[in-house]
Amino acid sequence: MRATILALIITILSVQCSFAQNSAAEQEIISLSKDKWQWMADKNVDKLAPLFHDKSKFVHMSGTWKKEEELDIIKTGSIWYKKADVHDVAVEMFDNTAIIWSRITLQAVVRGSEVSTEFTVTEVYKKQESSWKLLALTFSSVRDTHIIKH
Repeated sequence: MRATILALIITILSVQCSFAQNSAAEQEIISLSKDKWQWMADKNVDKLAPLFHDKSKFVHMSGTWKKEEELDIIKTGSIWYKKADVHDVAVEMFDNTAIIWSRITLQAVVRGSEVSTEFTVTEVYKKQESSWKLLALTFSSVRDTHIIKH
């Protein structure tokens, strides 16, 4: 009986530790995504350049482009990501890969015009050595009632 109770306690503690590790990694990605939105608003390409993988892709309503184009768009203000209000976030971890879905209201200036758009943004990150690299960022236009399933 004691052995069974001890085994049960060890199992519960192991499961709790496993969830805590996942939660820490998920929290790290959520924080990194939040920082990324601020760096985009600040047009801080010096912080963004090392975050974006050299082969990363960015899918917007008007096209898909690579890292250097995205950095140039941010630097020149062709698209100024003024503010991303994040309403909901879901994260899935797959070994050293993380996918984050964020429902946002994006306040931006696009080619000189102020816009406010509801998006679900999908970001894919891969851990390389000790840092995360953004592989893909996709904007999907959605209604403000859009719900992300957790």
